[in-house]
Amino acid sequence: MNDFKNLKVWERAHKLALSVHKETAQFPKEEQFGLTSQMRRAAYSIPTNIAEGCGRGGDNEFSRFLRIARGSAKELEYQTLLAYELGYLGLDQYEHLSADNEEVQRMLRSLLKKLIAQSS
Repeated sequence: MNDFKNLKVWERAHKLALSVHKETAQFPKEEQFGLTSQMRRAAYSIPTNIAEGCGRGGDNEFSRFLRIARGSAKELEYQTLLAYELGYLGLDQYEHLSADNEEVQRMLRSLLKKLIAQSS
């Protein structure tokens, strides 16, 4: 896999990163170096690791980077809940980001299973 832009999971993760960036722009200024930064880094890490994994040699390396992306998605899952419970995200924003993140996580799991099955 050479071109990450051809992967549906990368496309969805990229859209999620854009949504997180947009939604966190509304967070309080005092969170700029706290939760805002953490959520953005976690969100950016998902498509970044998919892209980096595509540039590595072989399915084992790609799988490793997909697992890192999955960990970042889990991190973002918690941070989104925290932002909602702190009142930084409204219910609609929270549900939208959570649903998009769940879809990305599902796609990552599916791709990982496919890669593992191919290497067996």
